[in-house]
Amino acid sequence: MSNYTRESHTVETPDGVKLSTRVFKPKEEIKDNNLVIVLVHPYSVLGGCQALLKGMASGLADKGYRAVTFDMRGVAGSTGSASLTGFAEVKDVVAVCNWVSQNLSSDKILLVGSSAGAPIAGSAVDQIEQVVGYVSLGYPFGMMASILFGRHHKAILQSPKQKLFVMGTRDGFTSVKQLKNKLQSAAGRNETHLIEGVSHFEMEGPAYDAQMEFRGRVGFHAV
Repeated sequence: MSNYTRESHTVETPDGVKLSTRVFKPKEEIKDNNLVIVLVHPYSVLGGCQALLKGMASGLADKGYRAVTFDMRGVAGSTGSASLTGFAEVKDVVAVCNWVSQNLSSDKILLVGSSAGAPIAGSAVDQIEQVVGYVSLGYPFGMMASILFGRHHKAILQSPKQKLFVMGTRDGFTSVKQLKNKLQSAAGRNETHLIEGVSHFEMEGPAYDAQMEFRGRVGFHAV
């Protein structure tokens, strides 16, 4: 039997997009009443959706933390249209975080982005006062991915907020060297966690949900 409950909500953005949103709550005691972890799914254009983050969100709730997932615009039950570069989706992240702050009485949000969700979440970090930390799961810093997401890099690299970058050493979009080079110029406190021998899409799979959830908890214990 699971130790969490799941609620469905609709969050509306300032430009009128309605986002299908799920809240995962522990059945027992909440470990931090002020903290909520908001998870941002992979690239919508390639089939990314909140269902991919269910394992991680439920794992966090099982361990006493509230977690929120949502479908960005143009995905599944959400209205609107997906964008190629993810800049429209930044509005979705901001809207969900504002909703979380107002409706879940949270003044601490840990923002977690998976794959293309990492640059999108990264661009939202400093637009939301309540965000106290950021976790990237497979940020696509590489040359080819930068054609789409390169204009997002500056926002997260210049943010003074605490950041944790998790990546497989066989990530096909970003090499370990590229990750380290990018973080040399990053502001604030930055940490990395490399998962040996794991590729980008392996890390997104359910076999690694427990590790991703573990890294998320390590990230927010320090905030």
